[in-house]
Amino acid sequence: MSFTDKAKSKAQELTGVAKERIGDVTDNERMRAEGANEQSAARAQQAKEAGGEVKGAMR
Repeated sequence: MSFTDKAKSKAQELTGVAKERIGDVTDNERMRAEGANEQSAARAQQAKEAGGEVKGAMR
């Protein structure tokens, strides 16, 4: 996983956190759900890439 990929995943996760919090403050369920979705997608990507690093290290 390159530094750029890590940065993109982290930025997506932070964007999701921000959207979710804005949704909480404004009582906007759609924004809250979008934020949670973005966080989940970013975390899944990070886990997938971390799994690839472990697999590569095992070789």
